[in-house]
Amino acid sequence: MGFGVAGLGMILVSGLVTAAGGAVIALAAIVTWVLHLAGWGKPSGPRPADQWNWRVKDLTARQGHPDCVGCRMAGRRAAAAVGRPVPEAVGAQL
Repeated sequence: MGFGVAGLGMILVSGLVTAAGGAVIALAAIVTWVLHLAGWGKPSGPRPADQWNWRVKDLTARQGHPDCVGCRMAGRRAAAAVGRPVPEAVGAQL
């Protein structure tokens, strides 16, 4: 929706409409992140059968998902990700 509004602003040569499209995109990113942290954004990959329905909240969201940028930005670290060893190729570059 935001890209459509921004595109319309470019066609109409209107900075205000283009900025409104950018604001819609930013607002959508923030709302998506908040919903993810509330447990409505489930991680990718296999889940237990009781978590398959899209109406079921993800109960592991409070601890954070492994390798999830959104959870890391919120300060949530998954227990599996905390004690993970650093690969040698990455450790050599440090």
